[in-house]
Amino acid sequence: MRVLAQPAYVLHARPWRETSLIVELLTRDHGRVGVVARGLQGAKRHPLRAALQPLQHVRADYLPRGELARLLQAEAVDAAPRLQGEPLMASFYANELLLRLMPRQDPAPELYERYGELRLALADAAGLAWQLRRFERDLLELLGYGLLLDSAEDGDPLDPAARYRLDAERGAVRDRSHAPGSTSGAALLALAGDRCPPPEQLAELRGALRGVLAAHLGPQGLKSWGLLSELARLGRD
Repeated sequence: MRVLAQPAYVLHARPWRETSLIVELLTRDHGRVGVVARGLQGAKRHPLRAALQPLQHVRADYLPRGELARLLQAEAVDAAPRLQGEPLMASFYANELLLRLMPRQDPAPELYERYGELRLALADAAGLAWQLRRFERDLLELLGYGLLLDSAEDGDPLDPAARYRLDAERGAVRDRSHAPGSTSGAALLALAGDRCPPPEQLAELRGALRGVLAAHLGPQGLKSWGLLSELARLGRD
């Protein structure tokens, strides 16, 4: 049965054969869907090819066929954000997270909406780090990997002045040794309450959430982690 006029965001597109693309979509009603877009050469097909760029919001018609559907048509809903530098790298990162963690054809309408919010927020480079931490938190929650961020593994409320290690299975584990990589209770409470913390606590949350994500990703990390680290290093030089 054909799927018609399905709202979707383009996460990734890669060449397939000589004139086609394999495109990964985050759809509103069907989750992540892989589609084959055939015959994209020629001036008449340029609007379709332009609509299949990452970050583009589209309405897509496709015919499900096993693992990869056949794309029948797609049209842009709006103009994709024009991003450069860190915001562009952040969009690659968010898309790669979804591609690695989100199974195909598993409906996730809340994640579709959350991605749309992040897409709009990426243009604000000043608040970029906080928006990424919020997206990581919400992504884990919506995929069933969420953790309690306002209480420790034993059920006690977090102490803002204490240090904790964020474990992918156990949640916040008290770290009395203050080992490198530990996170303040205040930072975790801020994330739980959706309040942007001070810069030093925001940096702690980056490491803590990366550790949780790495546990779910397995031994192969994300390519975008290396790109973001290199971009940050160049910014300091």
